Amino acid sequence: MTQRLLVRATGTAHPGQLAELGQALAQAGTRLLDINQSVTFDCVTLEALVAFDGENRQQLTTALETFRALAGLDVQFIEVGDKEYARWSAATGYPRLILTLLAPRLPASVLTEVGRLTSSYGLTIELIHRLSGREGLDGEVPEGGACIECWLRGDMLASPVDLEGLRRNALTIGAEHGVDIALQEDNIWRRHRRLVCFDMDSTLIKAEVIDELARRHGVGDEVAEVTERAMRGELDFQQSFRERMSKLKGLDESVLQQIAEELPLMDGAEVLLKQLKRLGYRTAILSGGFTYFARYLQQRLGFDEVHANELVIENGKVTGEVQEPILDAERKAFLLKEIAAREGIRMEQTIAVGDGANDLKMLAEAGLGIAFRAKPLVREQARHSISTLGLDAVLYLLGYRYSDLVHSESDS
Repeated sequence: MTQRLLVRATGTAHPGQLAELGQALAQAGTRLLDINQSVTFDCVTLEALVAFDGENRQQLTTALETFRALAGLDVQFIEVGDKEYARWSAATGYPRLILTLLAPRLPASVLTEVGRLTSSYGLTIELIHRLSGREGLDGEVPEGGACIECWLRGDMLASPVDLEGLRRNALTIGAEHGVDIALQEDNIWRRHRRLVCFDMDSTLIKAEVIDELARRHGVGDEVAEVTERAMRGELDFQQSFRERMSKLKGLDESVLQQIAEELPLMDGAEVLLKQLKRLGYRTAILSGGFTYFARYLQQRLGFDEVHANELVIENGKVTGEVQEPILDAERKAFLLKEIAAREGIRMEQTIAVGDGANDLKMLAEAGLGIAFRAKPLVREQARHSISTLGLDAVLYLLGYRYSDLVHSESDS
C-alpha cells in the first residue's frame, strides 16, 4: 500500500546534504513527489515529499536515521494522508496571485497587515522571496530600494477572489505604512512582456514642460489658471491644451533648446531604460507633451519611437498652435494598441506607465498598467502603482531580481 511522508531537515548548511538525502531516499525505493530547499545565514531547511511502499517503512526509517547522522541535521517525519495529499495536489492547479511589496525600507508591521488581509480572502502565502539587494551594515538603503514578492494561492475556482476589493484594501494598507503593494495574476504573460510605453512629463522627467515654457514666457500664472479650470472639470483636455498653447504664442524657439538640455530625468529612468533595452523590450514615449522634448529623450535614453504633440514654429517663434491630431487620452490608448499590433505583440504583453488622468485609458488597455507617483485619484483607478521608489522599480513588478540584473550586466 502506498504511503506518503514529508521529510523536513533543518540545521547548519554544508555541501553534500542534498546528495546524502537523495541516497537515503533511493535506498528505500521511494518516489520523489516534491522537494524544497532554502538557506538563510547558513541555516538550511530541506524538505522532501516522498511516496513509498508501506512494506519498506522500516527500510526508509533506517535510511533516514543514517542521513540524520551524516548530515548533522534535525529531521522530522510528517505523515501525509490521502485526503491531505489530494487537497495539496489539487491546490497546485489553482490560479496564483503575485503580491509585491516595495519601499525604500520595509517595516515589519506591514507583514502583519498583509498576512491578515490575504487570509481574510482565503489566500495562503506559499512562498516569500526578496527581489532587491540587501541593506548595508550601516543601515544604508539598498540600491533600487527594498522589494519582497509573495506568491498567493487559494481555491479561486470554487470561491473567486474579489481582486478589486483586495487591491483597494492593499492600497489602504500600503498608504498607512509607506509601502507600495502591487497585486498581479500570475500567468504565462507576466514574464513575457515585450512593449513598454511611457508618459513623459512627471513620469520620465521631473517637470511639466508646458508649465516651464509658460514660466519662461512670463505667462505662468495664466497657464496655471487654465490648468485649474481643467481640473475642476470646466474644460476637457483638448480645450485646456489649446488654450494653454495659445498663451505661448511668440515664445522664441531658442528657449525650447535651453529647456531640453536642462530636463531633469526621473529617478531610476536611466537604469530602467538601459535594462529594458538589454532585455529586448521595445520602448516608446506616448506623451501629451511635445515631440521636440520627446525626441531629445529618445536620443538620450534610446527609445525606439516617440509620439507626442508637434509644436508649430514659424520664423523661429512658437505660433501657439500644434499639428493635429492632439495626443489625448484616447489617442494614447489607440497608439498603444496600434504599436502592439504592428509589432505582433499581444496586449497582455504590453506595459504602460504614466502619472495623470490623461494616462488612465492607456493604463487600462495595457497588460500591466502602472500609475507612477500619481495623484490619489489616478492611483485608485489604476490596477498598479509605484510611489515610494524610482522608475526602475518597474523591473520588480516584472519579477526580475536586482542581483540578476547586476550580474548579467557585469558579464556583458
